[in-house]
Amino acid sequence: MITVTVDLGQRAYPIHIGPALIDRTDLFEPHVRGKTVAIVTNETVEPLYAARLEATLAPLGKTIIRIVLPDGEAHKNWETLNRIFDRLLAERADRKTTLIALGGGVIGDMTGFAAASYMRGIPFIQVPTTLLAQVDSSVGGKTGINHPLGKNMIGAFYQPQAVIADSAVLRSLPPRELAAGIAEVIKTAAIADHAFFSWVESNIEALSNYDQAALAVAVRRSCEVKAKVVGEDEREGGIRAILNFGHTFGHAIEAGLGYGEWLHGEAVGCGMVMAADLSARLGLLSEASRERIVNVTRGAKLPVRAPALGEERYIDLMRVDKKAEGGEIKFILLKKIGEAVITGVPEAELRATLAASI
Repeated sequence: MITVTVDLGQRAYPIHIGPALIDRTDLFEPHVRGKTVAIVTNETVEPLYAARLEATLAPLGKTIIRIVLPDGEAHKNWETLNRIFDRLLAERADRKTTLIALGGGVIGDMTGFAAASYMRGIPFIQVPTTLLAQVDSSVGGKTGINHPLGKNMIGAFYQPQAVIADSAVLRSLPPRELAAGIAEVIKTAAIADHAFFSWVESNIEALSNYDQAALAVAVRRSCEVKAKVVGEDEREGGIRAILNFGHTFGHAIEAGLGYGEWLHGEAVGCGMVMAADLSARLGLLSEASRERIVNVTRGAKLPVRAPALGEERYIDLMRVDKKAEGGEIKFILLKKIGEAVITGVPEAELRATLAASI
């Protein structure tokens, strides 16, 4: 096991990474202080890991509640969130109750938002079971739900007590889910670490084939980068926005198609290709570097062509993006691989990228 720390002063917390961590009672014990623990999971993950996690928690002598939600991005909404609140209230969960998010990014985001909101804030632990959640969404305290007009538009910044990333559970991921997680690994390397990007290029086949050593490197380095950025800018007032490389286009794809039609990582992968194209059109990124982004994304078996939503629809959806200011769309673009910039762009170049990408 290795541990990466998110340094946020009194709200600092560990990210534990390694095999069989779901079975480690000692990792959970310091973060479970009340009499009740509520495990929030979904219909897909529950039969795989819920009983195992309950067995790990049993020696702590807590009352354990299991809350099972429907699986998928389409259910990341108020109705599903209220199912968490309904159960907590029915069980008379108090302010010392600890929530545990057992699942991927959707479960982590909704459980975190429930924790931030229930009785104005209760503790929670992230136990991410997808690669995407382990390298990105479980770290940093972004919680929330989707709105029909925009992804993740309703939520809160609320940090977990700990992230316990069991690398062995990644073996159970379907190939499409694994590829979606690799998208976030590529993103992290592209914005912050050229050497890591080169490593990803060289190991893309190993990552796609579930190589445990390669996945361990990818999770560790991605968490190190994200922990550093979050430590510098917890609430995305500045540099943290670079973590959204590919997401402005990607969120538009998700909202435009309907949540769940493409996985989040698939939309981000295509969004990175579009952002690289726009970076090159603006003279920021070399053509050779743009091609590297396209090739590694394709190598991860991610889409590199955008769905045909139409230029106007894309622009309307991107204007709802959280980074937009006064109606101006802000993009995370690349000056070079390993260095990102936050900027507005001329509409003509944006339309050229959309026309070339669809």
